[in-house]
Amino acid sequence: MKTEELDYCLPAELIAQQPLPGRSDSKLLVFERSGGGFADSTFGKIGEFLVNGDCLVLNDTKVLLARFFGERGSGGRLEALFLAESAAGVWDVMLKGARKVRAGEIIYLKDRSKKNFCEAEILDKAGEGRCRLGIKTDANVEAVLEKIGFPPLPPYIKRGGDTDQAEADKLRYQTVYARHSGAVAAPTAGLHFTERLMGQLKQAGVGFAYITLHTGAGTFKPVTADDLDEHEIHREQFSIDERNAQIINAAKEKGGRIIAVGTTSARTLETIAADSRVKAAAGTTNLFIKPGYKFRIIDAMITNFHLPRSTLLALVAAFAGLENVKAAYQHAIEQRYRFYSYGDAMLII
Repeated sequence: MKTEELDYCLPAELIAQQPLPGRSDSKLLVFERSGGGFADSTFGKIGEFLVNGDCLVLNDTKVLLARFFGERGSGGRLEALFLAESAAGVWDVMLKGARKVRAGEIIYLKDRSKKNFCEAEILDKAGEGRCRLGIKTDANVEAVLEKIGFPPLPPYIKRGGDTDQAEADKLRYQTVYARHSGAVAAPTAGLHFTERLMGQLKQAGVGFAYITLHTGAGTFKPVTADDLDEHEIHREQFSIDERNAQIINAAKEKGGRIIAVGTTSARTLETIAADSRVKAAAGTTNLFIKPGYKFRIIDAMITNFHLPRSTLLALVAAFAGLENVKAAYQHAIEQRYRFYSYGDAMLII
């Protein structure tokens, strides 16, 4: 498949820069795969399209405050994204302006008030902006990021170092059911849920199961290869326990629909599925779901609207059909839906 087939034109003003006041106030485009029909609704009314016995599978990863700022000894400003801790006190990061720094250089990490928090040494550079930092503090990763970090919003959401804005994003760029820290990007389809809405759905007989997939920075990496098959997808860490596997399997056996909340949940479920069942597992996945893939477990999907030429859009196209998805996106553009992480949602059934 040619990557250009995943292109579409989006007016810049439809890229949501802020979330709506209420999580479930977002629009919901309900799309039927079989007939190709559309229905415009709001997320708070999603229960009208679900039935007793359906099972929503949510990703309960928790987003780290992974974006932070530093300064060189010369005074040059640096911006970085924490990726992982590869050893005690050694951070893998994406560093803007990495070509300017050198191995062995000492930089100063800034807290949110722009004061020096601690020193860090550039241990080495791995290309494409990746570096390893030796952090000069005994505090653990989360404690350090709580002092210096900002929410790791994607680059199309414009933010500076405003601490008030960061506090608002810290709340809203996180699902209400986030539990396990490790993501550097939010599973955005889940941002629309409130505890009240989840309670209403449970009362209506809709089941909930949880998986964990720590969304990585690669989720925003565009496909640059001309052919989709030539793109090497990122690898991400996942887990699902026995209890939640049983909830999913029981729902499937009783004829309920397995509804993946987001591409991260879909990718995890398809990684662990066999014979229309899932099993408890933990590991990493680099499963690349693109048109032509045969789904093994999911029956429906809740998803936001994704960037062109992205692996996320390829997954949605694999599930709903490329031409169907293009038609749905065109409808959303004409109806002035809000796109991307803080945007509106689509239910594909």
